[in-house]
Amino acid sequence: MEAELKALEDKLAQFVEINERLRDDTQRLRQELASSLHRNKQLEEKIALASDRLEQIVKQIPVEET
Repeated sequence: MEAELKALEDKLAQFVEINERLRDDTQRLRQELASSLHRNKQLEEKIALASDRLEQIVKQIPVEET
């Protein structure tokens, strides 16, 4: 009985350790995701600005008539 309790205690300790590690990993991944989403939004805004500027430049190019 004592050996079974010790084995159960060891498994419980292992479970708690894995759970804590997974919680830390989850938190880190959430932070990375938030950072990536923020960076993605910044890049989308830059692309939109560049696209607008490019459209303005293209509109200024004279059209050749043939």
